[in-house]
Amino acid sequence: MDSTTEQTLARLIRNTRLAALGTIHAGEPNLAMVAYAFADDFSSFYIHVSKLGKHTGDMEADPHVSLLITEADDQRADPQTLARVSIHGTAEILPRNASDHVRIKDLYLQRFPEAEQLFSLGDFNLWKISPKSGRFVAGFGRAFNLVPEALIKASAI
Repeated sequence: MDSTTEQTLARLIRNTRLAALGTIHAGEPNLAMVAYAFADDFSSFYIHVSKLGKHTGDMEADPHVSLLITEADDQRADPQTLARVSIHGTAEILPRNASDHVRIKDLYLQRFPEAEQLFSLGDFNLWKISPKSGRFVAGFGRAFNLVPEALIKASAI
């Protein structure tokens, strides 16, 4: 990827607040919309979800997940030119007594201050998604396989 493409990837991750979370539910694909935050270097992504959600049980049963982050549809003639990134990784619950829980909670609340009340509910937990691979489509005919190091490199832009 050239630096312009890395800038597009970094802008997409930073400026988009929602993603589709892909999990496996009873052997079938399952998608849910989630708000996400991220480590400054894109080495981790964080979601705050309820235990009541189907996706939470899915992650407990199988930690393999995907996050699909897409550019908003702006009604352009060819929507296939919209930038999007699919990040494949593993999810793990971030225990409330973990040493970095407060820091990550604060990071999440910087993006979503209205979520403060949800942190007091017992069924909501932070989850950390660690990227393992991915695919970034910067537009039609501009697709790139990703490894965690590529995300980290793009974060520096």
